Amino acid sequence: MRKVLQTRTFANSKKKLHKNQIRELDNAILGVLKNPEIGEQKKGDLQGVYVYKCKITKQLYLIAYQFNDDELTLLMVGPHEKFYRDLQKQDPKA
Repeated sequence: MRKVLQTRTFANSKKKLHKNQIRELDNAILGVLKNPEIGEQKKGDLQGVYVYKCKITKQLYLIAYQFNDDELTLLMVGPHEKFYRDLQKQDPKA
């Protein structure tokens, strides 16, 4: 079983969601945890980062994460608008 970690950016974004959105997000995270390769692996500056797209209250949300054999690190969650720009600003190695 992998340990799930989250960045401060992820935690702050999740805190802004409504309870029903958090429930849908948690279900999406469980899906990622079962099969971490479900997301799309990014290239270039974001190499090693996976992005999983899911619907939360009929809106497309993206979940950025990294994983290895021991842990899954949730980097960022949010709607598509400006997502990749903000993700590049965040240091994925942190």
